[in-house]
Amino acid sequence: MGFDFQHMMELWPDITKAFGETLYMIGISLAIAIVVGLPLGIILFVTDKGLFLQNRFIKTVLGFTVNMIRSIPFIILLVALIPLTKLLVDDTIGPAAASVSLSVAAIPFFARMVETSLREIDKGVIEAAVAVGATPWMIIKDVLLPEAKAGIVQGITITIISLVAYSAMAGVVGGGGIGDLAIRFGYYRYDNTIMIVTVVILIVLVQILQQLGDWTSKAIDKR
Repeated sequence: MGFDFQHMMELWPDITKAFGETLYMIGISLAIAIVVGLPLGIILFVTDKGLFLQNRFIKTVLGFTVNMIRSIPFIILLVALIPLTKLLVDDTIGPAAASVSLSVAAIPFFARMVETSLREIDKGVIEAAVAVGATPWMIIKDVLLPEAKAGIVQGITITIISLVAYSAMAGVVGGGGIGDLAIRFGYYRYDNTIMIVTVVILIVLVQILQQLGDWTSKAIDKR
């Protein structure tokens, strides 16, 4: 069966609901990733060798934890975190439940993005700040974040796009959203119309997010 416009209109309420669930999952996960991942990325950077808060133990422990979580395929992470999800949201299916796994996956990913952005800063700028007696907090607030903000925005963009893909994958275990719709209708019922619509929605969403991210990054990049 090919594309059926009438069938698409019949299922439009389901499509819009699924799209809303996808945005809900991405919004929650991104907010948590930024709140936790930003300071985590900063700590990974400033505790590295040769920097003003050098601490081998903290760097090693945090680096190992971040790498460990990132090494687990998301579909396995979804299943592994079911007990934690049940504990936090008292459910194992639906957008809220899927947001737990999405957040856990996004935090280390974004933290590495932040760390990479900070590594692009000229070391001379940091050394100059240390030389004039700036406190660690002042260096982070007035030097590191302003200098790396364009890279961090790009990191947020990449994280959002990854979350779009992850949220679609969450549909496999009943996470809701576009992925769940594609699995239930497109895969189990061989509904080509729904498959085409979901693919187009995801492509358009990613393109819009990437363009917004690129524009924002260029607008705030002072270099």
